[in-house]
Amino acid sequence: MNSSQQQIYDVLQQAFQPEKLVVIDDSDEHIGHAGAEGGKGHFTIEIASQFFIGKSRLESHRMVYNALHELMQTRIHALRIIIIS
Repeated sequence: MNSSQQQIYDVLQQAFQPEKLVVIDDSDEHIGHAGAEGGKGHFTIEIASQFFIGKSRLESHRMVYNALHELMQTRIHALRIIIIS
């Protein structure tokens, strides 16, 4: 796991105490993509947490984005979120 993946993992682990959490670095699939330079990467997150029960997909995604707000400014260019129920 690279440092960006680890930071994402740590933030989500602390925020949601997930039953399942996978952070995948998809950056290699986007080499040369505008805006991906400067250390920001593309990631997929698969997460299952009690915090998302009763929430819509939009609400759950907003919760993840809010938790990762700081990293969105520095480490994350694109984020795919898969909420596992």
